[in-house]
Amino acid sequence: MIAKAGKPFTEGEFVKKCILQAANIVCPAKKGQFSNISLSANTVADRISDLSNDIYDQLCEKAKCFSVYSVALDETTDITDTAQLAMYVRGVDDSFEVMEELLTVIPMHGQTTAQEIFHKLCDVIENVGLPWKRFVGITTDGAPSMTGRKNGLVALVKKKLEEEGVEEAIALHCIIHQQVLCSKCLKFDNVMSIVVKCINQIRSRGLKHRRFRAFLEEMESEYGDVLYFTEVLWLSRGNVLKTFFELRAEVKAFMEKDGVSLPVLSDPKWLMDLAFLVDITHELNVLNKKLQGQGQLVSAAYDNVRAFSTKLELWKAQLSQTNLCHFPACKALVDAGTPFSGDKYVDVILRLQEEFDHRFADFKTHRATFQIFADPFSFDVQDAPSVLQMELIELQCNSELKAKFREVNGKADKLGQFLRELSPSFPRLSRMFKRTMCLFGSTYLCEKLFSTLNFNKSKYRSRLTDDHLQDILRVSTASSLRPNLARLCERKRCQVSSSKE
Repeated sequence: MIAKAGKPFTEGEFVKKCILQAANIVCPAKKGQFSNISLSANTVADRISDLSNDIYDQLCEKAKCFSVYSVALDETTDITDTAQLAMYVRGVDDSFEVMEELLTVIPMHGQTTAQEIFHKLCDVIENVGLPWKRFVGITTDGAPSMTGRKNGLVALVKKKLEEEGVEEAIALHCIIHQQVLCSKCLKFDNVMSIVVKCINQIRSRGLKHRRFRAFLEEMESEYGDVLYFTEVLWLSRGNVLKTFFELRAEVKAFMEKDGVSLPVLSDPKWLMDLAFLVDITHELNVLNKKLQGQGQLVSAAYDNVRAFSTKLELWKAQLSQTNLCHFPACKALVDAGTPFSGDKYVDVILRLQEEFDHRFADFKTHRATFQIFADPFSFDVQDAPSVLQMELIELQCNSELKAKFREVNGKADKLGQFLRELSPSFPRLSRMFKRTMCLFGSTYLCEKLFSTLNFNKSKYRSRLTDDHLQDILRVSTASSLRPNLARLCERKRCQVSSSKE
């Protein structure tokens, strides 16, 4: 409970006081027994370490059953400027059960070169007991040390697999990072510079910020404040722009009242640029949220990207015809009498489209595999790899299996049940399905872990040791594994607390 809440180990004493207060009311006769419970900082740290070790032991045991597995890696820097390397594993067993868990968090006190990261990865895989012959995929954040063609981590992993005589692994660049990089082609510096400048002027001084919030309250505005722009946060730009657009009249009135002239807030061309940016960043944020989430299949994530690319084609045609049905902010300005020229924004959509085609080339390479996995019964056999064509024909002609697939299609929890029936008769298709199921489409889990890491190892707990940090993260992020409390209790002897409060 303390680890999951991100509280210091010393909170154990506070928890004990709460227990004793509750016992004094609910069962005063038993208060003496509760007072014997030891919850000192050292005891809490030891218990969290025991829980972490038990989860790790379970992971090692489960890993023995993996038919195939893949890893996702990303790195960050903590409050003490120590590089922290996070590794997640996703494995699929013979029953098509998928498990994804934290492998480890490794502090990198020296250099974070590809060679160093590769050695750490090899050590972790060996310690868990995962054989290289079952390694099928690696997903990274796309940093040069990860994706370098000759000496990057991915290249070193491929060399290792070649030495082991194993089939080449699928290497992917995090689909969410790719999407964020695509959105950076939407420059519009003329818009962002003014928006950020206005927001900073309002929020940089406490008195001015308070006056602005009071002004919004007086005006009965829908929003109570403007938001700071933080470039590293995925959804920040869209949220900042939407709030600013809705409050543009109030911001203009407040700034003029404060003696600051902002003529661009009355410029129809600038306002239309702002409105377009609000609409397109909103759609990009919607896509980003769809790509997030635990347990997401790589084929489903890529389907969302393909759907967005198709939307871009539609928007390009509609903008050229001044059809603004999917651009509400632009439509609101046009309805108010602001002139609109679609050609400028068609070029922006075209540039975004080209960026998507370029960035997602690695996913496009495996498009046929993803489509066979998503719907093997409607895929054109002639477009399938030759090693799968015979089995694919037999599968598509099996009416019984086709009916069962239609029943479970779209239900990820029941998909494994259908795939289990394929194993004996369709070994090659079954292996391809397993390989696809165990791929990470993104490093979302690593990013989520880093949020937990920064919350725990903050400026108030900067002396938290590497071992304790890893124990906290393993316990707080475990999803499918739960500590075996009964077994842990059997191994412990009763230790009476010296504190009798």
